[in-house]
Parts: sequence; structure tokens; C-alpha cells
Amino acid sequence: MAIYYDCRHCGQRIGKLDHQEIDVSLLGFDQLTNKDLTDMISYDQDGNMRVKSICENCQRTLEQHPNYHELDFFLQ
Repeated sequence: MAIYYDCRHCGQRIGKLDHQEIDVSLLGFDQLTNKDLTDMISYDQDGNMRVKSICENCQRTLEQHPNYHELDFFLQ
């Protein structure tokens, strides 16, 4: 099983953890609410975990334009 981190805004691949066994509590997933888990984590057809996060570019854009937080999607 691999864990893929992708930006929820632009879709860019942020990173990948490729291990046979991963203790998800070490990644902090046990600190998330059920809603956050549902919103952020999914599994693909190969059993890999997909985590929606935010890349540095999108984070910088949100910091420069705080009003974008009000939008569902700020990239066109």
C-alpha cells in the first residue's frame, strides 16, 4: 500500500509514502475528526490511500488572497 498526497485545489502530486505497513497514527490521521477523514482520505482501486492536502503554491495563494477561502474552487 502506498499513501499519495495530492493538492485538493490544483491536483498536483505533493508526495508519496511507499511502505508495506504504515502506522497511520504516526501520520496524525488519528487526530482527525470523522468528517475530516471522509473529506481528506480515500482509497483507489489498488488499495492505495489518497490524501487531499494543499501544496505550497496554493497555500501561498490563499495567504495572499484570504478572500479565496470563501470559494469552493479558486483555480480556473
